[in-house]
Amino acid sequence: MFLHDNTYIIIPKMKKNNYKMNKEDKFSNVEPATPTPVIDQEVPDGVDVADTLTGEDATVDEDVLGVSPEEGDELEALKNMLQERDNQLEKEKNEYLFLMAEFDNFKKRTIRERADLLKNAAEKVLKGILPIVDDFERGLAAIKDSSDAESVKEGMELIYNKLIKYLNQNGVKAIETTGQTFDPDVHEAIAMLPVDDESKKGKIVDTVEKGYMLNDKVLRHPKVAVGQ
Repeated sequence: MFLHDNTYIIIPKMKKNNYKMNKEDKFSNVEPATPTPVIDQEVPDGVDVADTLTGEDATVDEDVLGVSPEEGDELEALKNMLQERDNQLEKEKNEYLFLMAEFDNFKKRTIRERADLLKNAAEKVLKGILPIVDDFERGLAAIKDSSDAESVKEGMELIYNKLIKYLNQNGVKAIETTGQTFDPDVHEAIAMLPVDDESKKGKIVDTVEKGYMLNDKVLRHPKVAVGQ
């Protein structure tokens, strides 16, 4: 008992056994707290911590990893940008390979067409000469039974003119030589002849073999004698 305001209050005594029992009953229904998982190992670079957890542990607080929501959004945007760059790179790589294949096909096709063009061009030229060969054969057959030299000459001139006309139609023309100034890029000098006229020095005074041009290119250089 104790004294309070001069008044005695009587407090009944509690048995120790009852107190112990009540204390045990009070905490008997309390479940033990579940321990919080603690991540105490280092996480390798490139490994997502959430991927290493399962079940309830898969939820990882961003504050534990030191990543704020803003940084997480920025990281996700960077990942998307990187993925887009990878897709663009793969697309450009495929386009490059496609263009390389197209160029290789174009090169092979061009070489084949050029070879065919040269082959067909030669075929066309040779085919055009055949009628002239026929005229020569007919002329030779006529000479055997003819004693008229004038008619033979006339026939040869006709065949010759026909051949020259055919060559001109295909861009082949004779190079003018006699009386022209010697040009080492066009003419081939095989002799030097002394001349009395000063105006003939350095000029072509005789043509040993005619030359021809194919369009703007020398097909055969004429062999000439130059005055000195």
